[in-house]
Amino acid sequence: MHPKNLSIKDFTYQLPEEKIAFHPLQNRDDARLLIFEKGKIQTGIYRHIADHIPHNSLVIFNNTRVVEARLLFKKDTGGLIEIFCLQPHERYADITSAMNETDKVTWLCLIGGASKWKSGQLLSLPFSASGQSYTLEAALIEKRSDCYAVELSWNSDLSFAEVLHHAGRVPLPPYIKRADETADKTRYQTVFAHHDGSVAAPTAGLHFTEEVLRSLKEKGIKQQFVTLHVGAGTFKPVKAETMQEHEMHSEFIEVGRELIKELLEHKEGPLVAVGTTSLRTLESLYWLGAKLAAYPDIFDNTLPVITQWEPYETVAPPTKETALKALLSYLDSKNAGRLIAKTQIIIAPGYDFKMIDGLVTNFHQPASTLLLLVAALVGNDWRSIYNYALENHFRFLSYGDACLLWGK
Repeated sequence: MHPKNLSIKDFTYQLPEEKIAFHPLQNRDDARLLIFEKGKIQTGIYRHIADHIPHNSLVIFNNTRVVEARLLFKKDTGGLIEIFCLQPHERYADITSAMNETDKVTWLCLIGGASKWKSGQLLSLPFSASGQSYTLEAALIEKRSDCYAVELSWNSDLSFAEVLHHAGRVPLPPYIKRADETADKTRYQTVFAHHDGSVAAPTAGLHFTEEVLRSLKEKGIKQQFVTLHVGAGTFKPVKAETMQEHEMHSEFIEVGRELIKELLEHKEGPLVAVGTTSLRTLESLYWLGAKLAAYPDIFDNTLPVITQWEPYETVAPPTKETALKALLSYLDSKNAGRLIAKTQIIIAPGYDFKMIDGLVTNFHQPASTLLLLVAALVGNDWRSIYNYALENHFRFLSYGDACLLWGK
């Protein structure tokens, strides 16, 4: 069956609210770990995850950094208008460029209380940074079908990333039904977060500590990083009856040339993605390379993009080696050290994995594209995995426990 014809009703389960983790554990690596391999389930804790990954494996993390994307503006009347920064205006080549803007920037946003924001009204948000006082102003530029374009300006040479850090609030997922707290500034962030741009954490990475990373290295498990800036679309519910009617969100990815080279040379052990975002990035690399292998000039004048159904409609896709070599040739032709692209890839049952062998991931919402991805990897066993987790009191969603899944 083509994934377009899948019914989301076949990928749901009952998730009681008491199973959702509303707060993180005191110690990141105390999280429980469900290990699934060849139809068998065992349990452990994150601290010992290296025991369950073979020597010579290559583990890939997403080093995106969550930005404080929620801005609360108070009107003169005392009412609040919340601006949630989704992604930069299309005039910017990538998220990094927009994050480095000074003085002003245009962003696509969701707005809470938009009906109370009168046309032409300028909103102001005072904030402080390094002992200095500043003001962030917001002007409504354009209303779109699913968001608003907002110009944000400030009276300093701070970058927009710095402005958000000082003026914004942590964008906790909508299912964590509480206000953000001071601790969330660090706990809703991986220890290896580096590149500003996400409005949601790559949650499987939240449980890793420096000690756990060191245990992987001591076992001879190699570690590398990709960057996928997680958008709010990751929480977008599937409302269509069949997946054909669901539009997958698109997200920016950035990958260094050296990683692509290492992926090409890695032949001995498994390739493990930490998080669905790392997995989607790795699989997207293959399909970008496949397009370049067939049409070397296809991205000469445009940003490289993978749309959601391309992997299911490509005839005679090339080998992994051919695809990765095509990516390296593309970067060489551009004299570029990093690949910047966008991906809309949807991974669902029927998908043929090209890059990864295993996945570390949290337990996901019912009827979500993330659950479809898990089902694509482990087949119908996703039900027994989730039933086991529910019956054995695993904690679900972003601040919850996780699993190590080996593919079919």
